[in-house]
Amino acid sequence: MPAINLRDLTAFASIAQHRSFRGAARELRVSVSTLSERLRELESQMGVRLLNRTTRSVAPTEAGERLLLRIEPALREISEAAEAVGAAPGEPSGRLRINAPAPAVQLVLAPMIAPFLKRYPKITLEIVDEPLLIDIVEAGFDAGVRYEEHLAKDMVAISLGPPQRYVIVASPGLLRERGVPERPRDLLGAPCLAFRFPGRSVTPWELERNGRVTKIVPEARLIGINLGLQLQAAMDGLGFLMTFEGYARAAIASGQLRTVLDEWCPSFSGPLLYYPSRRQNPSSLDAFIAFVKEWRARESAPRGR
Repeated sequence: MPAINLRDLTAFASIAQHRSFRGAARELRVSVSTLSERLRELESQMGVRLLNRTTRSVAPTEAGERLLLRIEPALREISEAAEAVGAAPGEPSGRLRINAPAPAVQLVLAPMIAPFLKRYPKITLEIVDEPLLIDIVEAGFDAGVRYEEHLAKDMVAISLGPPQRYVIVASPGLLRERGVPERPRDLLGAPCLAFRFPGRSVTPWELERNGRVTKIVPEARLIGINLGLQLQAAMDGLGFLMTFEGYARAAIASGQLRTVLDEWCPSFSGPLLYYPSRRQNPSSLDAFIAFVKEWRARESAPRGR
């Protein structure tokens, strides 16, 4: 029999323990297709089926159970030995890949980047601005940024930033022309600037007051995902815009835009940094997690007079 690859044995053990290819993929930080390939190679080399799998379940065969019983202690010892060596003190280094939506990148992550990289000069940071929800493990990312309602249950998450809110803004000229809306339905038929994810319909505006939620599909004069373009269009009087308050803050302060329906725009939890549950993260990710916790603690601390 040809020499069996330790990587393939580790893949089999993880799938058998999780009873799931997806769960094993998250633990090992590889794609599901890669795990399937490794298992096929192992079964081919051993000449026996190790896992029974259907579209809904994965379970070891009798041969698989026997193999798992024998290799689990050995794999544990190898892992502990490798961790002991890897735990030697040293400066965090390597590449750190983070996937995040544009608002989180520009409004929350951006101020952290320079201080973090100055503190850890051996780390290379790659941030990918991604509007769609993806599987960060399958796509090869170390961590991602999402808001709570879009967070997978089996991920570890920490707060990345303070609460945020949307605001609805318009130019003073447009408000003189159209009047100031007093309730959400006043926006029906009004010119608006809309956001749309690639391949999807226009994102509805969700407004909330005293627990009552109202959704409006804006009648769009301009549709896109470029937030800078939409903000400029709002300042030019082309329509009402619903956007993150952080984007519009300077224009509001200067008088170029005014907010409307403020009582219908409550705050919501800020973004979360999330990553797969693992015993041993890359040193670059551990350094960033510690940095974020320190940053948030400093943000939350009472300011001296």
